[in-house]
Amino acid sequence: MDTQHEDKHLKRELGLLDGTMLVVGSMIGSGIFIVSSDIVRQVGSAGWLTLIWVISGFMTMIAAVSYGELSAMFPRAGGQYVYLKEAYNKLVAFLYGWSFFAVIQTGTIAAVGVAFSKFAAYLYEPLSDKHILWQIADFKLNAAQIVSIVTIILLTYINSRGVKNGKWIQTILTITKIASLGGLIVFGFIAFDSGVWSANWANAWEAKSFIKEASGDAGTWLTIGGTALFSAIAASMVGSLFSSDAWNGVTFISGEIKDPQRNVGLSLFFGTLIVTIIYISANLMYLAVLPLDGIAFAADDRVAVAASQPIFGNIGTYIIAVTIMISTFGCNNGLILAGARVYYTMAKDGLFFKQAAGLNSASVPGWGLWFQCIWASALCLTGKYGQLLDYVMIIVVIFYILTIAGIFILRRKMPHMPRPYRAFGYPVLPALYIVLAAAFCTFLLIDKTETCGWGVLIMLAGVPVYYLTKPKVQ
Repeated sequence: MDTQHEDKHLKRELGLLDGTMLVVGSMIGSGIFIVSSDIVRQVGSAGWLTLIWVISGFMTMIAAVSYGELSAMFPRAGGQYVYLKEAYNKLVAFLYGWSFFAVIQTGTIAAVGVAFSKFAAYLYEPLSDKHILWQIADFKLNAAQIVSIVTIILLTYINSRGVKNGKWIQTILTITKIASLGGLIVFGFIAFDSGVWSANWANAWEAKSFIKEASGDAGTWLTIGGTALFSAIAASMVGSLFSSDAWNGVTFISGEIKDPQRNVGLSLFFGTLIVTIIYISANLMYLAVLPLDGIAFAADDRVAVAASQPIFGNIGTYIIAVTIMISTFGCNNGLILAGARVYYTMAKDGLFFKQAAGLNSASVPGWGLWFQCIWASALCLTGKYGQLLDYVMIIVVIFYILTIAGIFILRRKMPHMPRPYRAFGYPVLPALYIVLAAAFCTFLLIDKTETCGWGVLIMLAGVPVYYLTKPKVQ
């Protein structure tokens, strides 16, 4: 069964507002509450912290409006993998599907699960990653990993029982996370500390990196420039780009969007614009209430909780921690649900494992859900939050580059195909994205080979898998 045939059985019930809220809800997960700590440790100044979030937002919006052309050309379920198949071939599309399962979606689920445990540990310290439950050789099993895995299993089970009330649950959780973050920003600016703000911006463009000593958490700040600065920016953008990711999830459900040629592209634009404004505002708020060291060394990188202390006091920090747990829980619910739909769609198109094409008694892709659950749980055991981001983002950005390059290919390959929407700023903005993203990947591979290199190897492992399974899936 091909994807177009499947679309005839999907009901187009989601409008522009639904699509925009899906983009916003998918993007806001855990990153904005955590990653600014690591960014400050990498670049050490208010100016560079802000600029990194601006660049990440700009890149995300360029990618989103570029995808608008592709979504208008192919307004059916499957999204990015459909675009890659049309622009290139089944092998490239399969590598995306393989990577989506092996690294992108499951790695994101694992990272968001780990983030959930970070804030659970704030409420009850024994749930932290410092609580080692079992150790063999260099492998350590900690309480935070168990919490992460339990939440993933629980959400997978809930989704395996059907999704009748899923839309309402997801909507409530999305509104909660937007309200909590919006409230934190507004009250943060009300509690504006002019002394802290002035000190943070005194040397706004003096880039510094915090270098840890060989043992312990002690270290020193070193002024950086030149190549070292570019490397630090690339390392910092892992977190900011991760926080801005998952916007393309709306393309996977194009088959259920009303007037998809118009509304998918507009949902991508409005959703990424809203989140970019929220993220830049949140970081300016952090700089208005916390000194740079307070951001860099927030306990377990929980910078949003640290910022809530001078705003709300002790009680407020617990409220923020709970709302962030709700945010990450809701984010993972959406990721788990969307991921299973993608595996199901790809399997129907002969690009994923055959079992994933089946539906269980609750009419949901049970095999896909549990495959995803097992692998995401395994990834929770491989490293901490930052390491999981490295695994994910290098592959995510590589496929964004390929997909946006696909616009140029399809302009030549299918010049007469109707394009109800054309990529804004073509060819300059899509080409600029490709250059910036390629530079990001290059510096990342050089400086974080041990994590990013494994991500690339996992992606390339899909090549022999494709040819070994080709006779069975085609």
